[in-house]
Amino acid sequence: MEAVVAVVVLLFALLLAGGVYATVKAVGAAKRGVDRTLTQARRTVEDHTLRAKSFAQPGPAGEIAQLRLSLRTSMRATQDALHTGVAEDESLKESLGLFQRLSAHGHELDAELRRLESEPDRAALVERLPALRERTERITRSADSLRWAARDRARRFADDDLDSLSTQIDLEAGALRHWTTTDSATPPPSWPEAPSADTASAGQTSPGPAQGRPAGEPARQAITPPGQRPAYPWQKKPRPESTT
Repeated sequence: MEAVVAVVVLLFALLLAGGVYATVKAVGAAKRGVDRTLTQARRTVEDHTLRAKSFAQPGPAGEIAQLRLSLRTSMRATQDALHTGVAEDESLKESLGLFQRLSAHGHELDAELRRLESEPDRAALVERLPALRERTERITRSADSLRWAARDRARRFADDDLDSLSTQIDLEAGALRHWTTTDSATPPPSWPEAPSADTASAGQTSPGPAQGRPAGEPARQAITPPGQRPAYPWQKKPRPESTT
């Protein structure tokens, strides 16, 4: 009895632990989903703000906003392309590692540009803009190079696969049309041979019933006598001949 109680308690504990684990996993997944949604929303709002500043604020402040927007757009597009491609092509792992190192420089530059957005010294901003512009161009150029290389590689693989698939389809189509060659090689059915002269003469001299009439059947007269002709109700009776 005690063993049964122990087994029941153990099963209850396992079920309780499983429920707690599933709940924790569900809460964690929901939290990660909410965090991703909030992060995406925050990035979208910040990008729109930077775009508005780049058009609304003239001078160094507007150019700094434009540099930040260009940097963030290039880095995010390259990150998405590499993360998507590495799932299908493991050779992109090295490219992804290089991009992570480049991302460190990109985050550092973005943080510096963010601080300079509130810099009141306009002259200092004008003095630092050429160096900031050069750093931004170098980082975005490297990111763009990685992104386009990954896309070209994926397109090349797709073209090779399409060429191979087209070749296989052409071969299969030729095999399916093999019946045309087979039918053209088969000779058409021949007509029955005409009877020879000996056979024809034998048929003419051999005795037999005329026109397919069975043996023993009397030949039919060509004209039926009047007395044997059938009478029909609509016919008039013949008049007796006069003796006078």
